[in-house]
Amino acid sequence: MDAIRFEHVTFAYDNGFVAVDDISLTIRSGEKVAIIGQNGAGKTTAVKMMNGLLRPKSGKIMVFGEDASKKTTATLSKKVGYVFQNPGDQIFNQSVYSEIAYSLRYLRMQQEEIERRVTEAAQICHLADDLQTNPYDLPFSIRKFVTIASVVAMDADVVILDEPTAGQDLLGLLYQKEIIERLHGSGKTVITISHDMEFVIENFDRIIVMADKKIVGDAHKQEIFWDFELLDKAALKQPVVAQLANRLEMKRNIITIDDFVSEYET
Repeated sequence: MDAIRFEHVTFAYDNGFVAVDDISLTIRSGEKVAIIGQNGAGKTTAVKMMNGLLRPKSGKIMVFGEDASKKTTATLSKKVGYVFQNPGDQIFNQSVYSEIAYSLRYLRMQQEEIERRVTEAAQICHLADDLQTNPYDLPFSIRKFVTIASVVAMDADVVILDEPTAGQDLLGLLYQKEIIERLHGSGKTVITISHDMEFVIENFDRIIVMADKKIVGDAHKQEIFWDFELLDKAALKQPVVAQLANRLEMKRNIITIDDFVSEYET
């Protein structure tokens, strides 16, 4: 089933500036998809339209077969959860527990169900020991997990992670990988925007490339990162291991260390 479908979608701000220009795409339920491109390519604008934070100027957006234009943002957020790049744009409660529980209370869930969801989301995001802590007493990297936990608790069918690796150390990246694998394993559609190509390659297979407010590429990661014309158009670079393989004139489509070692040993 299609989770998200864009049909010739354009978004322009009130001053006339076009941020997304006539894009069409389909993301199937259960997919893991990374959207990449330079700043200003239109990535964040595109994903914010997926859950109604922004509304298109023209075109149609379908969410699980329903016309998003006929749904409120609150209704769409039950299906499509969005984790902001900056935790400060999302967090406003006085404790981690209250932050995770806020949307659940807004939906008037039973307290027992709220407790269950908050506890589970906190465990998934490694926050079980921080539930009574003010989120702003936590480091920036941990606050990112508070925002993720808030969306996980909502049990949305689609989870969008906007620049999830910003400010993360190695342990944080491992936690992010765990969370993505758990969400995907439970049947969720996971979408990310990221400038961290190593993170993208490690966690996502389908890559959508945006440049100049348009989609200019949509393929498996091994195709994307060996398409030099496309990378040039989007002002992107190969991952370091692919650059090394290219210089050594090894076979195309090497993008990970495991790929490199396997090819080198043969």
